[in-house]
Amino acid sequence: MTTTLQSLWTETSLDGNVRQRLYLVLRQAIIRMVLAPGQALSEKEIADACDVSRQPVREAFIRLSESGLLEVRPQRGTYVVRISESAVMEARFVREAVEAAVARSAAESGLDASVLTELNELIERQRRCAAPQDYSRFFQLDEAFHRALSLGADHTSAWRVIEEVKAQLDRVRYLSIPESTPIPKLVDQHQAIVDAIARQDPNAAEQAMCTHQREILHSLPELMRRFPAMFDSSATPRMTSKRETA
Repeated sequence: MTTTLQSLWTETSLDGNVRQRLYLVLRQAIIRMVLAPGQALSEKEIADACDVSRQPVREAFIRLSESGLLEVRPQRGTYVVRISESAVMEARFVREAVEAAVARSAAESGLDASVLTELNELIERQRRCAAPQDYSRFFQLDEAFHRALSLGADHTSAWRVIEEVKAQLDRVRYLSIPESTPIPKLVDQHQAIVDAIARQDPNAAEQAMCTHQREILHSLPELMRRFPAMFDSSATPRMTSKRETA
């Protein structure tokens, strides 16, 4: 854990205060499964790994618990929360609603040529991640794509909402890229969104975004079967699809 956590710490910008930097590093460590679901965390070990005092670690733990990523058990310790299917489904629902509205708005109003160029360049860089199977880099570029779309469409507040709700969802997205959903498929979905926006077709842009956001509905059941220890088995059983009940 220490070596990988140290590398994440080294990768982050030195700008800003230690508390914010540490929070972001630990959040990324949880999302990338460096800190695994159910794992017990030690303030001292993390403080030593990042060469900081224990106070900012304690504060980061509190913020992460408020985000639903950590559980602080009095007198027992702090643990990475296992992935909750219900939390993932709720986050997916909210994200689809917000991002579909962003895509429709972008197609209706049109995007500056510079924004379309940026989005297409990000897509091209994503394509180059497929052959070397650089999943970590793809995940970063995927995040940059969705952020650039929201900000380029002048929906900064929408992106803030997305960032607030997607913590649990991000863990499944990160896990699904190498394990369930191939990179080329996700890249093609991104391209469909941008192409619809470029030709100013609101219905197609909205539908393309919905299709993209619903990809996780196909991968989640498989991931739950393959990695049961990562998921909260005490949570509400997964919803049965219409096909299964037919």
